[in-house]
Amino acid sequence: MIEKKELISRQEKIFSRLLESCELCPRKCRVNRLLGEKGFCGTGSELLISSYGPHFGEEPEITGTRGSGTVFFAGCNLLCLYCQNYDISHIHTGTFMSADELADSMIRLQHHGCHNINLVTPSHVASQIVQSLKKAIDKGLAIPIVWNCSGYENVETIKHLEGIIDIYMPDIKYSDPAMATKFSSAPDYFDRCKESLQEMYRQVGDLETDANGIATKGLLVRHLVLPNNTAGSEQSLQFIADLSIHTYINIMAQYTPCGKAGNHEEINRPVTLQEVQSVRTFAKKVGLYRGF
Repeated sequence: MIEKKELISRQEKIFSRLLESCELCPRKCRVNRLLGEKGFCGTGSELLISSYGPHFGEEPEITGTRGSGTVFFAGCNLLCLYCQNYDISHIHTGTFMSADELADSMIRLQHHGCHNINLVTPSHVASQIVQSLKKAIDKGLAIPIVWNCSGYENVETIKHLEGIIDIYMPDIKYSDPAMATKFSSAPDYFDRCKESLQEMYRQVGDLETDANGIATKGLLVRHLVLPNNTAGSEQSLQFIADLSIHTYINIMAQYTPCGKAGNHEEINRPVTLQEVQSVRTFAKKVGLYRGF
């Protein structure tokens, strides 16, 4: 952790400057968040935490036997209209925390026995997280850090996280710009996601686990199957296979209409078992074999 602490010390000033004209995510709103200005994500300089605690609903390699030390951040830079955490991402339900308070929360999760610190929807608060991580390491934090994100990342931000993040856990949501525009107002989603996942893979490689099967480093990708092939799953999976056939990918079947999904006939119903199985079959066809 000494090396990580040194990296964070070097990067902390860079991340702080990024808030002066925010380009943390691909939207590049260029608002001065240090003065309280807010862009697409609706977040200024404050750190709003929805909840934190041991979480047992992640992939087995992340959850393990003692849980993943999960911190849910309020707000989001993608804001999918069908978000299953709509009250957190869109309505900003949560409690304000200082960098010191978040650091103390991470230490409590480590003391609880959690296998990692799992930062959920962190992209829009990357600067504040880096500041908190520095304080947490000073207090003794020594477990892997997980970057659990939507996949809609500014690759330059991801580059600044090299050596700080141990496990990247991005979504790959869409391959069709029209669907990404309609449901997440992000026509460049697939392009930004691809370049970010390539950078994540360059930094950490394929998912590595210890003798107990607990993830210690690497890339784990999630893909949520949407009704009527709205996600364009095959093109996304082909990209992942081209990146590495050893990629651990969770093909998720839990979609159900949330938020404003009921207003759109493409996604106003749960996904079917047949739709999910078709995506998993294609994953095997292109050589993927880890996860599912």
